[in-house]
Amino acid sequence: MQPHTLKTSRNSICRSPSAWYSPPSPQQDDPILTALSHAIRNSQTKPLHASLNELLPSLTPSHVANLIAFNPHSLSPHSLFSFFNFLSSHPTFRHTLHTYSTMAHFLVAHNMLPQARSLLHFLVSRKGKGSASSVFASVLETKGTRECDFAFDSLMIAYTDLGFVSDAIQWFRLVRKHKFKVPFQGCKYLLERMMKTSSPMVSLGFYMEILEYGFPPNVFCFNILMNKLCREGQIKDAQMVFDEIGKRGLRATVVSFNTLINGYCKSGDLEQGFRLKSVMEDAGIRPDVFTYSSLIDALCKESRLDDANVLFDEMCNRGLVPNGFIFTSLIDGLCKNGRTDLAIGTYRTFLKKGFEPDLVMYNSLINGLCKAGDLKGAKKLIAEMNLRGLKPDKFTYTILLDGFCREGDMESALRIREEMVKQGIELDNVALTAIISGLCKEGRLVDAERALREMLNAGMKPDDATYTMIMDGFCKKGDVRMGFKLLKQMQSDGRVPGVVTYNVLMNGLCKQGQLRNANVLLDTMLNSGVVPDSITYNILLDGHCKKANPNEVGKLKSEMGLVADYASYSSLISQIGGAARHRSKR
Repeated sequence: MQPHTLKTSRNSICRSPSAWYSPPSPQQDDPILTALSHAIRNSQTKPLHASLNELLPSLTPSHVANLIAFNPHSLSPHSLFSFFNFLSSHPTFRHTLHTYSTMAHFLVAHNMLPQARSLLHFLVSRKGKGSASSVFASVLETKGTRECDFAFDSLMIAYTDLGFVSDAIQWFRLVRKHKFKVPFQGCKYLLERMMKTSSPMVSLGFYMEILEYGFPPNVFCFNILMNKLCREGQIKDAQMVFDEIGKRGLRATVVSFNTLINGYCKSGDLEQGFRLKSVMEDAGIRPDVFTYSSLIDALCKESRLDDANVLFDEMCNRGLVPNGFIFTSLIDGLCKNGRTDLAIGTYRTFLKKGFEPDLVMYNSLINGLCKAGDLKGAKKLIAEMNLRGLKPDKFTYTILLDGFCREGDMESALRIREEMVKQGIELDNVALTAIISGLCKEGRLVDAERALREMLNAGMKPDDATYTMIMDGFCKKGDVRMGFKLLKQMQSDGRVPGVVTYNVLMNGLCKQGQLRNANVLLDTMLNSGVVPDSITYNILLDGHCKKANPNEVGKLKSEMGLVADYASYSSLISQIGGAARHRSKR
């Protein structure tokens, strides 16, 4: 058994062995204990298994417990522990909770703390989950006049180590119930484990419980719990923990304030973030770079760029050096709001201060330039990246690819695609959708449909707009059949076509003069629960213009305005039909 490491003050848990033991009892005359003691004392010359061969069948756990507890022939502690281990490996003897507990108390009494700790850990591993109550009862039963501080701490740590958190908590409660001293080491060990593995509210509940019984409060623990709560979006609970710091007579640190400020900023509550900054300053705690970075980042995400720059200037005037995260936040915010010229200026300032840009910053700048249509500037940044030893990643390539597609430069876009394949970067939904959009704009519908197949074969789910975009291209070229083929594919992919998709197909049918099929499609829409809009009905009316007098239809439409519902559409179609029949009679 490997000893379990635990730093514990020996003076706080140990007394002299003579103060813990009763005087030798009549057990000294027990012939079995006498024979055992003789065999153990002579084990250097004659092996135990040979000396005890005849005695072992009649040996009981009670004999072993009495030998350890009373040690009637004053055997050395190490020889008794060796005998205990010898019995552990013997096939005909099985130790009980009683013998383990007795041995553990004996080891502690003789300052053999590593051995005691290891033995208790082994005991918990053998007894398993749900054993806290029975082990506790055994420890109490065998303690005699001994103190149990070390055993309580060690067992609580053992349950924690083995993942039996509920047992460790129960152990603490049993100790308190019987009015023993709080096992501070065990509580600290369990709390640290819970803060890593348990939910923050469960950890907080245990922390508050042990605080009520004298466990010393610690700002570090409160900060960790606040951080976990903020990460899970439980900002109100994090505020409660923050308030508890003062109630416990502690002083919140800059980390305490920053943790909660960052939590409020991430949750979108900038007002509370700035309120805390004021409270922080009133308490004589100066905001640091992390304080400002949280607030500036949140302002940028809310497009409050002027406020972000004011805060940035305040930070610099206070002698704080902005970090890369703050510059990246400002640059990203400026780019997303179309202020790429200011973003580039901020980037140049960043370089002058001796910072090294990372890929995230470059991607933000390249994205802003591409959205502004400045592909030339984006290419320059790519070259600058390469000079600094940074390689474009999937996001960089996708930004460029989308930018080229938006500008209609499909040759450059397809070169980017080839480079991605060459670098082993898989094209995602965004990249392929951008390619499909660009190909459709150029009328390269066969290539667009091929890219759609590539998406489907890769297990991606094209959205309605992507399907509809390709349908529209084919329908405008007169290939309505391909449009309907894509509709079937769309439906088999689990997509439910909307009114825009139906309008595209309706327009294709009407332009081909297939009014009967268009009316069938209208019925299909209605039966599917898709509500036609004014565009649907006016597409159909335009189709009817080819079958009737365009002048009369145009006059009717101008009188009624856009047709917005089925009733007005049916009424107008009836009038168109009547006008057409009247014209044929003449």
